[in-house]
Amino acid sequence: MMKIAIIGIGRMGGALALTLSKVGYIVETLVTKDVPKTSAIADRILPTPRVILFKELQKLETPDLIFITTQDDNVAKVAIELAKYINSECTVLHTSGSLSSEILSPVKEKSCHVGSLHPLVAISDPQMGMENFKNAFFCLEGDEEALNICKRIVTSLQGHSFFIPTSSKPLYHASAVMTAGHLVTLFQIAIKMLGECGIPSDQAQKILLPLAKSVFSNLEEQSPAEALTGTFARADTETLRKHLSLMNEHALDHIKELYLKIGLFSLDMIQSRKPHLREKIERMKAEILKDLGAKI
Repeated sequence: MMKIAIIGIGRMGGALALTLSKVGYIVETLVTKDVPKTSAIADRILPTPRVILFKELQKLETPDLIFITTQDDNVAKVAIELAKYINSECTVLHTSGSLSSEILSPVKEKSCHVGSLHPLVAISDPQMGMENFKNAFFCLEGDEEALNICKRIVTSLQGHSFFIPTSSKPLYHASAVMTAGHLVTLFQIAIKMLGECGIPSDQAQKILLPLAKSVFSNLEEQSPAEALTGTFARADTETLRKHLSLMNEHALDHIKELYLKIGLFSLDMIQSRKPHLREKIERMKAEILKDLGAKI
């Protein structure tokens, strides 16, 4: 059985520790800055792993696999420190979405295989993360041996793997931020707009949530261009003008600018699918560009 150490026992590290211990891996060591919190996780794992402080990294007995699950700005520091104490060949992976395996060069120089494994799921706590790994997609990159180990782990977690070039990691992560973080922000903007209609934010969230869910339900069956509905899907310039008029009245300038720029992407998306709307699309684009002026 593969023996594993995990450095950084927050939401991701805790979720991996709990999950991997249940699917045939031996989680030997948990490295942390918070012993009481980490010990509570260790107590749920059999056999119970050792818990050591990061400053005691010299006590780490080199396992088959080491996960670095710290915050992104600590990964390089951990790799440098870890390289001082690794005494046999192993594989080192980190779980950062934005960093590539190149940041692990200090341990690579010690003959370790290196890679990254990033699950495309939101993990709010270790228990929730353990449940969310199943059927999740995992972005993998690294050297050949590291990728082989990553694939085995993802299979054990009942997830799905996909691969990107090492140089593409930041762009991949920006895509994930657009999907997760920015969607939440757009939802909050929609709540604010309903607030301008006199609807309290908690009620606005309840009103808009079924709509958002229906969009994701449609995306499970359709392409984005097919799933797009509403004003921009119809290239409805008259309705757009009404929207802009009220946004101006309520001084929602920043929201209006964002609304229009996203609208341009919507029009580009439907252009090839709806040639019968070509003139309406061009007219609507001209209206948007006129309103945005020099901002484009």
